[in-house]
Amino acid sequence: MSWLQLHLTIDKKLAPQIEQLFEDAGALSVTFADAGDEPILELGPGETRLWSQIRATALFPGDQDPDSLRAGLARALNADICRQLTLEILEDQEWERSWLDHFHPMRFGRRLWVRPNGQAIDQTDALVVDLDPGLAFGTGTHPTTALCLEWLDGAALTDRSIIDFGCGSGILAIAALKLGARIAFGADHDPQAILASRDNAMKNGVSERLELYGPGDAIREPADILLANILSGTLITLAETLAELVKPGGDLLLSGILAHQAEEVSNAFKPWFRMDPPREHDEWILLHGLRVR
Repeated sequence: MSWLQLHLTIDKKLAPQIEQLFEDAGALSVTFADAGDEPILELGPGETRLWSQIRATALFPGDQDPDSLRAGLARALNADICRQLTLEILEDQEWERSWLDHFHPMRFGRRLWVRPNGQAIDQTDALVVDLDPGLAFGTGTHPTTALCLEWLDGAALTDRSIIDFGCGSGILAIAALKLGARIAFGADHDPQAILASRDNAMKNGVSERLELYGPGDAIREPADILLANILSGTLITLAETLAELVKPGGDLLLSGILAHQAEEVSNAFKPWFRMDPPREHDEWILLHGLRVR
């Protein structure tokens, strides 16, 4: 079976009109993406925001006549917008595996690797986390996750306890356990993340050492190391709560922070931690602190 896909670049004020137009024309789905390079970060509760310029994509059944579709849309849109229309035919395929084909084993630090299942790694002392990209955040491809994984690879983790706050896919907790941590606690407000973390822990043979806490649950026991790869505003709001989850002399790892946010986040944790200078990767920051009081 084939599909007909239509692309159109528009101003955000036209988004509701275009969405309705596509649906009335028989679109099976309509999605919006950034047509430029305009980041949208830290939305407020319940807030929805679109980019200034949007690439609208609509998917239609493959038996829909492309000429008739284009003509119908042209009658409803002005000439300038119509010139932006592009149509393509998509042949049916196993989309999940096709997507995964773009992911390859990645090394973090000296010996820690993250790979999609079944791909070979030519390093005799490699420690491997098997992880296929899924719905929950965290595959190692984003700089914030990469910064945390690189720190873990260089840390002394043997027999230490770990909290992965906002665990997503469980990648950080699983990596820590593979690198020698005694036990890890993962917490996330998203039930999908808890399911993904549990599944990935079983896949990697560490599920017996990973305790997971979902919505409404609270970790009550402090750990030797706490990692929180979440948004800066949330880190600042939860500073005291996160500090209480780190043992005296323990390590704090914070990521999900843009370079211009580093000072504000660091200052929020200084009442409890000695904060080190930030590490940066592609304008994203990792902050490390040592619990001193």
